[in-house]
Amino acid sequence: MSDIRTLGEFIVEKQTDFPHASGELSSLLGSIKLAAKIVNREINKAGLVDITGSVGGENIQGEDQQKLDVYANDKFKAALEARDQVCGVASEEEDEAVAFNKELNRNSKYVVLMDPLDGSSNIDVNVSVGTIFSIYQRVSPVGTPPTQEDFLQPGNRQVAAGYIIYGSSTMLVYTTGNGMHGFTYDPSLGVFCLSHENMRIPEDGRIYSINEGNYIRFPMGVKKYIKHCQEDVPEDNRPYTSRYIGSLVADFHRNLLKGGIYMYPSTATHPNGKLRLLYECNPMAFLIEQAGGIASDGKTRIMDLKPTELHQRVPFFVGSTNMVRKVEAFLEEYPEQQ
Repeated sequence: MSDIRTLGEFIVEKQTDFPHASGELSSLLGSIKLAAKIVNREINKAGLVDITGSVGGENIQGEDQQKLDVYANDKFKAALEARDQVCGVASEEEDEAVAFNKELNRNSKYVVLMDPLDGSSNIDVNVSVGTIFSIYQRVSPVGTPPTQEDFLQPGNRQVAAGYIIYGSSTMLVYTTGNGMHGFTYDPSLGVFCLSHENMRIPEDGRIYSINEGNYIRFPMGVKKYIKHCQEDVPEDNRPYTSRYIGSLVADFHRNLLKGGIYMYPSTATHPNGKLRLLYECNPMAFLIEQAGGIASDGKTRIMDLKPTELHQRVPFFVGSTNMVRKVEAFLEEYPEQQ
């Protein structure tokens, strides 16, 4: 027990890694940690209480909102507003960015963008889901309400990002740009304990994750890469293994630990892909780069893209460096072909 380091203790140790503030990161991540515990508790009740299923409405993307989507969104917003470190949030579940109007919040330097419950439709079947968050330093003057420009910053300006995966165990993984660290929740103590320090992804992997049900709609370059993954070439460790959960956090977490690539390309019906640049792609790109991997839209580094709208979608390829580079090469060889 003497070797256990909690999330709070670890952040205090590493405060020099966070150039923008001293105790502010600890407080901000404390808000996220608290909301994660509350959401984790409700997820563990799924099936016992009326917390699963649709609320009967849609979010701005036209997707059915699950009860836990709304619940998680409300809890994370409330926790972030309460600590006075954040002046506003943008969420996948909100049409517009939300400004916190208390005076102390307006004096805060940070905005948070989040997907409160990624993969929530899987709750009904007891599959891992997650929360994704991204933290930026505001560009508008401190003391004024946040503006759209505070939220439409490229991913290379993130000061911190992370995710919580609610699965067989609950883990919080984060980076401030100096490595990627994972903490497993101990429900008996009520704390997140350091379990994975300086997480790294192998340069090569043997897992590819994609919804092959959309194969006919994929760009030709992606189709060619999938066939490459399936070829029997033992000296190149192929064929690879196909693994797709349908929850970005869960697929990303597995591939991070084992080595692999996650792909959500453009399709004939979704020419810009389906994943959101600000709430999903940017934070996962920041994390994977800190673990030694890369993230791309097929030709451009994800974190170099300049957002133009809050709910902007982009194609997404993330994971082991050599695997992402390979699919980029196929996309370059077969441009704009379906």
